Amino acid sequence: MENFLKRKLSISESDSDDDECENLMSQDQSLADADDLKNDPQLLLKVSISAARYLLKCEIPFHVADESEMPFQSGMFLETIKLIRDTCENVREASLQNPEESNRVETLSMQKDIVTCYAQEILKPILEEIGDDVFNEKLMSVVLRYVTCGIVKERFIGLIHMEETSALFLKSSIESLFAEYGLSLKKVRGVGYDGASNMRNVFRDLKTLIMKENDSVYYVHCFAYQLQLVVVAVAQEHYGSGVLFDKIPIMKDVVGASCSRKNLERESQKEKLHEAIGYKEIEIESESDEDFPIVKVVDVCGGSHYTTLSRLVDLFSYVFDVLEYIEVEGRNNHSRYQAYSLLAYIDSFDFMFYLHLMLNILGIIDPLSQALERKEQDILNTISLVKSTIRQLQKFRVDGFDLLLKEISSFFEKHDMEMLNMEEEYVIRRQKTNITLRQHYEFNCFNIVMDMQIQALHDFFNDASCELLTCISALNLSDSFCDFDTSKLMRLAEMYPYDFTCEERVALKLQLDLYIDNVQHDERFANLNGISDLAKMMVETRKHLTFPLVYRLLKLALVLPVATPTVERCVSAKETVKSYLSNQICDDFVRTCVIPVVEKEALCNVTNEDVINRLQKMETHGEQLW
Repeated sequence: MENFLKRKLSISESDSDDDECENLMSQDQSLADADDLKNDPQLLLKVSISAARYLLKCEIPFHVADESEMPFQSGMFLETIKLIRDTCENVREASLQNPEESNRVETLSMQKDIVTCYAQEILKPILEEIGDDVFNEKLMSVVLRYVTCGIVKERFIGLIHMEETSALFLKSSIESLFAEYGLSLKKVRGVGYDGASNMRNVFRDLKTLIMKENDSVYYVHCFAYQLQLVVVAVAQEHYGSGVLFDKIPIMKDVVGASCSRKNLERESQKEKLHEAIGYKEIEIESESDEDFPIVKVVDVCGGSHYTTLSRLVDLFSYVFDVLEYIEVEGRNNHSRYQAYSLLAYIDSFDFMFYLHLMLNILGIIDPLSQALERKEQDILNTISLVKSTIRQLQKFRVDGFDLLLKEISSFFEKHDMEMLNMEEEYVIRRQKTNITLRQHYEFNCFNIVMDMQIQALHDFFNDASCELLTCISALNLSDSFCDFDTSKLMRLAEMYPYDFTCEERVALKLQLDLYIDNVQHDERFANLNGISDLAKMMVETRKHLTFPLVYRLLKLALVLPVATPTVERCVSAKETVKSYLSNQICDDFVRTCVIPVVEKEALCNVTNEDVINRLQKMETHGEQLW
């Protein structure tokens, strides 16, 4: 541990170009080199504050899983302080002269309070920037999206611990978090989440609860999120299609980790196999006690589910041959048992049915999915594509079953397999059902899966959201504001009754005509990219003061379209903080640690004096710090 920390410190001292590592132990100077700290009465406290800052910036857990089982290591926080003592004579002398003070500023409670102070100092300017303005809220990892000085910002303010999976509990938790920071649900104008979560129904109920108090909240799925993941998540709610998506990852693991060169007689077969199962790169790992090497997966191809299923259909025979080989020649019983189970499944009609069904669904949705993932989107074209996609799914729901059976029959014939007689009786667990196989697969499988997917798309792009985005598109500044439409922008203002009074809407209509004439003849607005640039330019040219109601519309438009990267970064930070090395840290401490870990730039702006001042105001410390 000590060597690790020294290595990290040496990096921070030598690499001045790395903002994340430079001067980690303090902001202005190294504690080890600071002669003027010799008589500082708060030196030991500052050491603890600097140690906490260092761990937060480097995303290092404060504690190990069970320190009693690792006597050589007392945890990351204490090891960091120990290293500072070893390298800084001033700190070592102060610790020897004031052992009680040294122990007090290193306790777990002090660590928690220091991190809490960092979090509060980081949130302070964020909350001041928001003020009474509107914002967009992202759930679970709560990230506020707001506009200040024409600039869109997303800031993490906390995690919500889901003790219950109910909309009432989630709403109560959000209100408690907001109350802690003086925020209000009345100021929320959009709620975003990724759409593939198993909490989808809870979020839908939450929307209803929030809208009872605030009907200016719009519920929009993240456009940056892969629509195909939503489709797969919905498919997994049906048993038959759920089994398909459960088996595919297992198939990749079994084939990728267990097959040897003996099952790949020709190099072309090997390439086709790994193309089929979605691997981008493999390497050969030699085993000294084996006559042949094994194929080891290095990197899994990040392609779409549609691509994966399409390749599996095209190269089915290669996958089947490899599984047959593993069943007999696998390196251990576990891999042989898995291969046996997979063979039984992919040789079944159920597998063929759901494979081709989901391939058709994903094929219909794929153009829309790709359009949503583009960085620059034409909102009107996207909404049109959404409606076309839903119509195509509905058409396939009505006419697609017979076409699907023909595809499956052709597939069986191609691979010399026997197709089921769909007029035979469907039997389940040796019990007769009095329905034919066709009736079972059409009504119990096909229709249900299709209805679930169509409903999911309706939920994903509800009419209110589509209308809202259509109105926002009227702010588009491309081609000299050719999409500018006063009627759409007036409708946008009407959709936010809390933000525009009746008098303001009358004034807005007059202001819009003057605004469009003014910006069209201003060269500074000629080469902007997107409404984010438009909002910044309005502030820079002070037109936001001339056209305040138009600028308000712009801010409402900017807080609505949401993306998941900030939320995903928060979740990742939580997993880093509460890793296998820190599973004894309580949830409150974890949630507090995540704020400075995510908001590193803001952490750099918090001084030791800021932390000390906050600690002094805490009842648990007070005059003890002086």
